[in-house]
Formats: sequence, C-alpha cells, structure tokens
Amino acid sequence: MASTEAQRPAASQGAGAPGAPGGVDGPTRARIGARTLRSDRWWAYPLATFVVFLAFIVYATVRAFANSHFYAAPYLSPFYSPCLTDSCEQAGAADFGTPFGWWSLSPALLILIFPLGFRLSCYYYRKAYYRAFWLSPPACAVAEPHRTYTGETRFPLILQNAHRWFWYAAVLVALVLTWDVVLAFRDEHGDWGHMGLGTLLMLANVVLIWLYTLSCHSCRHITGGRLRHFSKHPVRYRMWTFVSRLNADHGRYAWYSLFSVALVDLYIYLLATNVFDDPRFF
Repeated sequence: MASTEAQRPAASQGAGAPGAPGGVDGPTRARIGARTLRSDRWWAYPLATFVVFLAFIVYATVRAFANSHFYAAPYLSPFYSPCLTDSCEQAGAADFGTPFGWWSLSPALLILIFPLGFRLSCYYYRKAYYRAFWLSPPACAVAEPHRTYTGETRFPLILQNAHRWFWYAAVLVALVLTWDVVLAFRDEHGDWGHMGLGTLLMLANVVLIWLYTLSCHSCRHITGGRLRHFSKHPVRYRMWTFVSRLNADHGRYAWYSLFSVALVDLYIYLLATNVFDDPRFF
C-alpha cells in the first residue's frame, strides 16, 4: 500500500509535463512490463481479420483494374455496377447509359470509391482493421506499440467523419444492385422468365448488402437520432426500433456481405471466361 501511494505523486506530476510520454506509456497508466497478462489466443482474431481483409483487398484490386469479364448476360458484377463507360456498352452492360463514355480506365474505378468509402469508414470495420493492420490496439487488454494516440483528429483518419455521406451513396448503390437482380431474371436475349444459379447468388448478395447498409450506426441515428419524444414520432420510432435490432448484428452482416460480393463477382468471372455454364432452373 505504501509503494502504491508513493507512486501517485510522481504520476500526477508527470501527467501535464511537456514531452511526457503518451499512450500506454502515459504517466497515469499502470506500470506493467508485460505486453498483456492474457493467457488466451487473443492474437487469433486480429490475425484472421488481417488475412481475410488482405485477401479481399488483393482480389478486389485485381478485378477492379482488369476491365474485363465483368458481364455474363444477364449478370453484371457488383464491382462494376452501375456500368457507365463505352466498354460497358460494348459488353452489353450499360443499363444506365454511358455518361462517362470518355473514361478509358476500368469502369469499376468510377463506382468502387462509394462502397469502399462506406466500408472503410464503417464503425465496425474501423475496429477490425485498426486492430488487425495498425495494432491500435490489437485486442482488449493488449498494449499497442504506438507511443502516442491522436484518435481521428488528423489526416487521413479525420475523413472517417464522412461516414454518413458515404452511407447515402451506399443506399444508392444498393438500389442499383437491386435493379441488377431484377434484370437477372432475363435471359441472354432479354426475355423475362429466366432464373439461374447466378440469379439466386445475386439475390442473396443484395439482401446481405441491404442488411449491412440498414444496420449501420449512421442509419440508426438518421431514423431516430435527436428525437426527445418517441411518442410524438411513432413512424420514426418504429424505423429506429427495426434498425436497432439489425444493428446488433452489424458486424456479422459486414462479414457476410463482404464474402457475398466477392463470390458473385468470382462467379460471373467464371461464367464470362467459359469455365462452366450457369445452371438454370427455368
């Protein structure tokens, strides 16, 4: 007890001293030499997150710059939707015209910035990649290697504050992907009444994307934020309640939709490269 009391004056004197260390080495933190006292495999989750995220980043980057094999009638890859350049028209995938016909690079580069910005600024994904890539911190009760902490007050992390605006863009993208599912009920000649395995995969993907988008923390705030009396706003209260229930599984939807969007793109790529034919149900 005496040793603990003796340490308190020194800690309080150093707290405001110029040049005092911050982060885990701050003067008000406990002096524990070990990085962590945890005995479980705390490193497994951030390691798995790192591997999966890195694999998705590599795959998505290659596919985004490929500018080929993104359309297998009537299926359009979600990485390229909406497709708005001349290369889209040549492939037969320009359902919304070609307002960026002059664009010579991959049409995916015009679109992916919006779902990518939404996911990068997502509260769940921030936690995931802060831990997995920046080790800030790698897990609960595990010291991070950084000596200082600035939060999201400096560039580039200050851009995380644009998350709500990216949510609005993500809703528009989800609407377009929903329309793509409707079009996936056509055959390669444009006649309605077709349903193949690709149709079901695209349908499952858009459902997961909507669950992820609507379970977003920003959506929860938009539907019910700043309301002092829910009784005076029964419609918004019901919307807020619905979104709140989805929000409990936001992290799960984030993972599922990440896998589904990559799976659908891979499936369409395999169809476009004639690896196999799309199984059709009618």
